[in-house]
Amino acid sequence: MFNVNTFDVRRFFAEAWRNRLSPQADALQQKAIRIVLAHPEYHHYVENAEDYLTRNWLPEQGETNPFLHLSLHLSVQEQVAIDQPFGIADIHRRLCAKHGDWVTAEHEMMEALAEMIWRAQRNGTGFDVNAYITQLRRLVDLGEEDEARLNPHEI
Repeated sequence: MFNVNTFDVRRFFAEAWRNRLSPQADALQQKAIRIVLAHPEYHHYVENAEDYLTRNWLPEQGETNPFLHLSLHLSVQEQVAIDQPFGIADIHRRLCAKHGDWVTAEHEMMEALAEMIWRAQRNGTGFDVNAYITQLRRLVDLGEEDEARLNPHEI
């Protein structure tokens, strides 16, 4: 999902949800369906995505953007699937064991991811993979790594 915009993301989740009973759903859609199934409070939004294409949810008013939430789950799952940054798959496994479910585990991980994205945007810098993996490691009582990683924007 490269070069996508807000509309594309919202339509992707809506299309995946429409295909939830179809054997033709691809692997990414299947992940999205599993995520939406775990969030019944968002079913209305994905079933009526066209009505929400331009809607802005404001965190300062206590609102959560359901499509952003679902997208963060998908992002974490994609990172875990390829174990990038290295070690995230083990952290995910440990958090799932700690909480007894993947949804709660990913919610913790998503907070770290969202904070790192926010910091990069606020500071006008690239994504700090070291700060991110350190924050994730702390969720499972691991300290900082011995050696810093190269950040993609530093290569």
